[in-house]
Amino acid sequence: MTPSPERLVVKCAVCGPADAEELVKLLAEVFSQRDPPAVAMGITPAEFEALFRLFSSRVAAGDLTCIARRADTGAMIGALMTEDSASPLPEGMDRLSPKFNPIFDILGQLTVEYFAGKAVRSGEILHLFLLGVDRGSTGNGVAQQLVTACLENGKRKGYRLAVTEATNRISQHIFRKQGFVERVWRSYRDHRYEGQAAFISIADQGGPVLMDKMLI
Repeated sequence: MTPSPERLVVKCAVCGPADAEELVKLLAEVFSQRDPPAVAMGITPAEFEALFRLFSSRVAAGDLTCIARRADTGAMIGALMTEDSASPLPEGMDRLSPKFNPIFDILGQLTVEYFAGKAVRSGEILHLFLLGVDRGSTGNGVAQQLVTACLENGKRKGYRLAVTEATNRISQHIFRKQGFVERVWRSYRDHRYEGQAAFISIADQGGPVLMDKMLI
């Protein structure tokens, strides 16, 4: 009888400054290979690194982002960038590759519609916005553990609500299992940026969804 494979043991922790560069490399690789909007736009790992570095020092110092490491080797295998929803965009966004612009546009529409008429105050709304797991570690519940860790950490710090933009069916399923509810949706098939159907190649993914969950 063949023995069952041992389940991967993972340790989640709050990201610190020493973790920032490893986090950037991991998420750049994951998103360039497997995030549908990124693949549709042909965004490279180097272009993603430029984006993630704008956020990395801030999220590493903010005590809200969580990372996952293998218990046996200590290798980072997952991360979930998290910040306060009241945080402004970091400086340098205008210097990123223009390939990001259609993605920023469609996700920006979700945010504008969701927050219309809402007051966004620091310390109240947790923003979970970049979830990635190393390809070799998928299927072990790492993403679910990261979401749980970020929500519990945010709740301890007094946040009352968590929001996220889930860009594909897998991430949407992960957040639904955590109790997130869909609030705003856009269609990849119907979206146009400067007159172009930038996401028609990923129309089967439906579209990005902004979801939220009460923490108190």
